[in-house]
Amino acid sequence: MVENLAVALVHHPVYNKHRDVVTTAVTNLDIHDIARTARTYGLSRYYLVTPSAEQQAMIQRITTHWDTGWGGGYNPDRREALSLVRVVPTLAEAVAAFQQRFDRPVTVVATGARRRADAVSFAALRDRLRHDGQPCLLVLGTGWGLADELFAEADETLEPIVGCGDYNHLPVRSALAIMLDRLLGQRETIST
Repeated sequence: MVENLAVALVHHPVYNKHRDVVTTAVTNLDIHDIARTARTYGLSRYYLVTPSAEQQAMIQRITTHWDTGWGGGYNPDRREALSLVRVVPTLAEAVAAFQQRFDRPVTVVATGARRRADAVSFAALRDRLRHDGQPCLLVLGTGWGLADELFAEADETLEPIVGCGDYNHLPVRSALAIMLDRLLGQRETIST
């Protein structure tokens, strides 16, 4: 288990396509797929950040179904992945919850599709996670990305994922999978 890395998927404050600050809806795919990806890479927590009481209740119903409900017996692998999920109303509460596990301050690392000055490279963050044991919370936004205020509050910004052309609008689930593979994935050849 990678105890010193967790992910937060933020649904507020994020932008819509008009650059208005909005609250986006939590999707069932984001709950399941990000939990499965987080578990595959050994993360200790997956925080879903939404101030919406209705969305929080929906997440709780879904995770309960796969934890103690019928789904838990039907698919134990899904239960294991969803056990990482924690629902919080703000990013600050996600940081505080994750911080309780460490004596060292948690580094909040914001992510986005745009290049930003002084962004940390995947290689540098990977090195700190592996060798320094630095606790980090990797923060991703839904909609059209995290509001600027979250970048301002973050300790660092991670370099963006760059594809092969000028189109750069990955689904958040895909972006996280690429990020986790770059940060934690096996780099040695694995014999079968």
